Amino acid sequence: MSEITLKKVTNNKMLIDFINFPMSLYKDNPYYVPSFIQDEKQIWNPKENPALEYSEAELYMAYQNNRIVGRIALMINHKEAQELNIHKVRFGWLDFINDIRVSQALINKAIEYAQLKGIHKIEGPMGLTNLDKAGMLTMGFDKLATMIGIYNFEYYPQHLEQLGLIKEKEWIEFEITFPDTLSDKVLKFNDLIKQKYKLKVVDFKNKKDILPLVEPMFKLLDETYKNLSTYTPITNQQIQMYKKKYFGLINKDFIICITDSQQKLIAFAITMPSYSEALQKSKGKLFPFGWWHLLQAGKKTDRANFYLIGIHPDYQRRGVTAIIFKEIYNTFKKRGIKFLETNPELEENTQIQLLWQDYNPVNHKRRRTYSKEL
Repeated sequence: MSEITLKKVTNNKMLIDFINFPMSLYKDNPYYVPSFIQDEKQIWNPKENPALEYSEAELYMAYQNNRIVGRIALMINHKEAQELNIHKVRFGWLDFINDIRVSQALINKAIEYAQLKGIHKIEGPMGLTNLDKAGMLTMGFDKLATMIGIYNFEYYPQHLEQLGLIKEKEWIEFEITFPDTLSDKVLKFNDLIKQKYKLKVVDFKNKKDILPLVEPMFKLLDETYKNLSTYTPITNQQIQMYKKKYFGLINKDFIICITDSQQKLIAFAITMPSYSEALQKSKGKLFPFGWWHLLQAGKKTDRANFYLIGIHPDYQRRGVTAIIFKEIYNTFKKRGIKFLETNPELEENTQIQLLWQDYNPVNHKRRRTYSKEL
């Protein structure tokens, strides 16, 4: 039986092989959605990714008969350790063929790396920060992946459990079918909340109008999630990176911002047309035709994805979500969008899940991180 060997990624060619491996692994899978190769490269470039200023990472690939059969990224977020006193090795970008010897070699490398660093826990799959993709799919293998979710084969969690890793955190995702009309009760309640708290929905005339609110959105994100046990504040450098990375994809009609009587941002929500099929067609490349597929997807899809929501703690549980949902509904109705898929929500984050409770949400995906104490 051929030996499994691991090699550390040390040059650009190996990095490209590391990035491309899942595209060959999932080439016949109709649910897998590739990332853009250029975006993946930038993740590991300190000049492009500010998270590397306070993190360290090593990438490995597993080989059998000179063929790549697996990959893993091992990371330590020192900001997390300093600010939250959480000490662990994060593992991510975990992919492997259906051979327990391969998954075992990759997990053993994570354990070895942690022991070398004097750290007594590994957890994954996750990224460098808590805004990166996280969570191994455990339900919904027959559902199309989204741009912000990890897709994996059904055997992945089986392997990790067989190797002695246990559930650490759980995320749930919902699919919502939009109603043809909103009830009078919803509309009246929406108006009542606006009047009671003197709230206003910002009307963006063009995309540039959004720019002054980008940083307040991220600050509001900090306020919204600061009480979650795993949340670390977003740095200004990260804000600039996300602005650069995603602003080109954002459509002003899919951004909802709500201000108070002092014009201060108190809530926001970002949705986007589903780009999943466009990304499949692009095969990870923006050029020569990937941009065209994205452009068409923004105009013709009947599906949308929910990306981010922030609500100031002073306005949580005060009906602000009703205003957000009505604005989402209005946009989707105009564009012929019938289905909304939420982003992964921590099981414990019941406040965000209240947004969907009145609209018959269907829990269609689950995912989790796995951990091991050493």
